[in-house]
Amino acid sequence: PSPFVGVLFTSFRCETCSKEEAKYRCPRCMKYSCSLLCVKKHKLALSCNGVRDKTAFVSVNEFTDLNLLSDYRFLEDVGRTADAAARHPTMHSPATKKLLYILRNKARKCDIDLRTLPIGFTKRRENSTTFNCMEKKFYWHLKLIFPHCRAEYTLKGVPDDKILADILKPYIDPVESDPVVCQRLKIYTVSPQSDVRILMKIENRRRNSVRYNELDASRSLLDNLKGKVIIEYPTLFVVLKTLKNDMVVLGQGKHIFISCYAIRVYFS
Repeated sequence: PSPFVGVLFTSFRCETCSKEEAKYRCPRCMKYSCSLLCVKKHKLALSCNGVRDKTAFVSVNEFTDLNLLSDYRFLEDVGRTADAAARHPTMHSPATKKLLYILRNKARKCDIDLRTLPIGFTKRRENSTTFNCMEKKFYWHLKLIFPHCRAEYTLKGVPDDKILADILKPYIDPVESDPVVCQRLKIYTVSPQSDVRILMKIENRRRNSVRYNELDASRSLLDNLKGKVIIEYPTLFVVLKTLKNDMVVLGQGKHIFISCYAIRVYFS
């Protein structure tokens, strides 16, 4: 069955073809569509999976019994997942516990508050971060998100002494980037490097008070992570000063205007 819910719209046009009257609305991104063909086109164009975001913010004025029921079912699913994770054999493995202890302890000595999630969480399964005791160096699992192009890349084994600007070169440098990646991130590669900003979400803040730290591209990954809380691994948002978004940088008291795609991806 289609994840799109059929509703009656009398004053909305299809946002894909802009010709026909809308018959459906995507539970994920709330785009209006008139047919299955336009639904498929919108999914492809926006990289949308059509599945409602169960963690999306809903204001009190818009909160209904359906939202309450959905939240209740979501909490039930979380409870079952947590219970299954607690019973997983690797959860109680001495080797696993020792590895996580070493990672957190080494991070603490570098002034990084590294926190790990229980087995079963996606970020816990994804995380490939290691610490090389011989080199006394972290090799980070790192996620890069380019909101203006709706693109996301995962890096593994990134040394902690690598400069952030060098980490970004294979993606947004007009000379050194891969041709396919360069084409996808064209809006970044044609922009001056001075317009590029690297942001990282500040953890442990309320959902209605999300803030970001701006990182220094000329310094190493380790230097930028010092004094910060990291849950499993760093996720960096690469944005442009000249384009609008709604991310708020701590201490600046103003918005950098950007597509909400970045927020949805991070919490999905």
